[in-house]
Amino acid sequence: MKILQVIHGYPMRYNAGSEVYTQGLAQALADRHEVRIFARQENAFLPEYALQDETDPADPRIALRLINMARARDAYIHPAVDGAFGNLLDEWHPDIVHIGHLNHLSTSLVFEARERKIPVVLTLHDYWLMCPRGQFIQMYPVNPSDNWAVCDGQEDRKCAERCYCRYFGGSAAEYEADAAYWTRWVGTRMAHVRQACDAVDVFIAPAMYLLRRFRDEFGLPAGKLVYLDYGFHLDRLRGRQRAEGEPFTFGYIGTHIPAKGVDHLVQAFGALEGEPVLRIWGRDLGVETAGLKALARSSPGTAGDRVKWMGEYRNQDIVPEVFNRCDVIVVPSIWAENSPLVIHEALQARVPVITGDYGGMAEYVHHEENGLLFNHRDPESLAREMQRLADDPALARRLGSRGYLQSADGNVPDMVEHSLAVESIYTGLLGGGR
Repeated sequence: MKILQVIHGYPMRYNAGSEVYTQGLAQALADRHEVRIFARQENAFLPEYALQDETDPADPRIALRLINMARARDAYIHPAVDGAFGNLLDEWHPDIVHIGHLNHLSTSLVFEARERKIPVVLTLHDYWLMCPRGQFIQMYPVNPSDNWAVCDGQEDRKCAERCYCRYFGGSAAEYEADAAYWTRWVGTRMAHVRQACDAVDVFIAPAMYLLRRFRDEFGLPAGKLVYLDYGFHLDRLRGRQRAEGEPFTFGYIGTHIPAKGVDHLVQAFGALEGEPVLRIWGRDLGVETAGLKALARSSPGTAGDRVKWMGEYRNQDIVPEVFNRCDVIVVPSIWAENSPLVIHEALQARVPVITGDYGGMAEYVHHEENGLLFNHRDPESLAREMQRLADDPALARRLGSRGYLQSADGNVPDMVEHSLAVESIYTGLLGGGR
């Protein structure tokens, strides 16, 4: 088959979960098929919508077509993107289009595939189709002290007032006019997204929690939804050997943004007794990372000195660079993550996970079976669970030994087997028509 994958970023430029997964799937599919990628880059020195052809730096079999999207971050329809995508379809004639994410691209590019009668598969990585910001957390909650409050559901007016009010003029006299404008904007966006969803043949959900929300809250037809957890290149997750002679160490992997709850982790770590270490991996994001470092420096006693900023790593080297250097992975996200790659990777390496009792996080980590759960968005509860493992490293090793609960042997899904399951979805669409 000729498979065209669409994603809003591609490693190494972008290394969040959906991008890393897309690359891993592309590399597995390339063993049997032709695979190309349509993705964005953000280069302020290039014209908007400029095109660039590259290859995957880790796998030259995979060709990338990058479109520059350095300025238009909030718009969701880009005729120039649709045109560039349509040209690629006419140039290459793929059999399948598999979308990973359309944010910062164009939701209407799905219609280019539909016009050419090319089946479309879309993997649901977050809530962006049903929440304009993707994570159901509010930028400006009713109670300002409830920072980044969890949103209880999408409503056009609420979206305008709780998230898009950052575009309001600020004048009380203009508030209603601004609110009405953005309420209409959100409503138009949501109607357009629903039309785009109608043009998708199959939605893959990597967590049952996510599948149920899209079915029950957003109304995606059950017949279009398939549960299929992510796959992983298991050879990259073998051979973990904890480095000797180090203090008990907690690890965090991910971006330094509020949604990930890194500030809660730093706060909880500052409350721990003893001399554990916290290692934080991830790309330095400038102001956000500086704010986290300032928070760490304000921790009581010597805790701030025991927070180590590790920078980025290549996903292929996650065992020697990350898992060999920590005893526990903490996933403190304040939004309802669905199927975090880091949880799976840690479980495969037999590293226990501490995470919130919410969303897909609690679907893959069960309390006192393969990790510990804390009360979601509660740093004090997180600190209590962290203290348990710092005080009892043997418990950490026991919890880590169980691995992935959805398999008898504790192993997460293998990427080769996963790619075959994805391939069967493709062939079903090609064999049965739309």
